[in-house]
Amino acid sequence: MKRKLVVAITGASGSIYADLLLRKLADLKDQWSEVAMVMSDNAKDVWQTELNNTRFNEYGFPLFSKHDFTAPFASGSGKFDTMIIVPCSMGTLGRIATGISNDLITRAADVVLKERRKLICVVRETPYNLVHIRNMETVTLAGGIICPATPSFYSKPKTLEEAAATVVDRILDLSGLDIRTYRWGTDQ
Repeated sequence: MKRKLVVAITGASGSIYADLLLRKLADLKDQWSEVAMVMSDNAKDVWQTELNNTRFNEYGFPLFSKHDFTAPFASGSGKFDTMIIVPCSMGTLGRIATGISNDLITRAADVVLKERRKLICVVRETPYNLVHIRNMETVTLAGGIICPATPSFYSKPKTLEEAAATVVDRILDLSGLDIRTYRWGTDQ
């Protein structure tokens, strides 16, 4: 079964993760039937600051306004099975945890949770305070997956992009997509 995914990008630092994810999704087009995007205004500013480009307009995925509640993934009937919020700001996580659907990102997350589908929140903050931890707990108890944007190093990444790719590959695994990546305890 091909996946229907929505990728939401918030204004937390970590645009490299969203960029790599979108590039890899474009290469995995045989595994999904639809990919849609939504970005906060801050996400666009942070992307331009961190990556020095506006490539988010160039992937060929439809980009919905954060206020467009007519987007197909704003309703359970749209049948999007996976939502990835990358990076996920703590403000967005807090609104999801408390059921506040004040924009398309939080509405779509609410839909995914209520429909018992897959929500992956790639949180990018350090250190965590108790409010962050409790919000992560609440979203986890509601069925969401908290995937901290914490690179792994056992694959011996040589560049910043290779280190970030260890997180993106984990996201793709959690999404149920079949990818070729470093696997612990196997020959490369």
